[in-house]
Amino acid sequence: MTDAPRPIRADAARAGTYRHYDLVMAAFVAVLLLSNVLGAGKVAVADLPLLGPWPFGAGILFFPLGYVIGDVLTEVYGFAGARRVIWVGFAAAVFMAFMAWVVVALPPAPDWRGQAAYAAVFGQVPRIVGASVAAFWAGEFANAYVLARMKVWTGGRRLWTRTIGSTLVGQGVDSLIFYPLAFLGAPGWTPELVGIVLATQWALKVGWEVLLTPVTYLVVGWLKRAEGVDVFDEGTNFSPFRA
Repeated sequence: MTDAPRPIRADAARAGTYRHYDLVMAAFVAVLLLSNVLGAGKVAVADLPLLGPWPFGAGILFFPLGYVIGDVLTEVYGFAGARRVIWVGFAAAVFMAFMAWVVVALPPAPDWRGQAAYAAVFGQVPRIVGASVAAFWAGEFANAYVLARMKVWTGGRRLWTRTIGSTLVGQGVDSLIFYPLAFLGAPGWTPELVGIVLATQWALKVGWEVLLTPVTYLVVGWLKRAEGVDVFDEGTNFSPFRA
């Protein structure tokens, strides 16, 4: 039977000693890349009561899972564990954007007729890519910082307050960076529209976090028992650039 998790300081934690850390990292990076590749390429529509047809980017259904996994990482492995994964995700996102640009730019074979469709789905708009990568980096670090601080303040109690509180801040930072950088001043995007879309997307992403709170509890509890630790970030250096 697995022992109860033991509270330890973050400076005593070592990511390489954990059994499931690499799997959580893989899940985080997979959700990040797939939600950007598959989700960002389609605008869907939902028929909402009283509001009627409501268009939305399909990626919003899955992108918030990255923040849920980020919460799990920080809660179980501490800020340093989350920091490592955020940088891995950042590097993967940059490489994905570079690879998409190269593959789309390659001259197609004369008998291949899919170039236009391929470019429409995978073509990269530099402004949007830059905004997305910057927003992800800042939002995830804000999310991890707030959760780690709140865990110490609450003594590890009331997990829901820090998962939701950190998402409010992290997704807020993400949205405040992404939407103005990506769309402000673009054709058809007035400041009012940018503000409406920003607030709507932020509210929907936070709503997802609230709905998934029971799942977060289950995963966090299982991982803490499986790893046998409960990391508290006391005396942690919260610089995102620390190795």
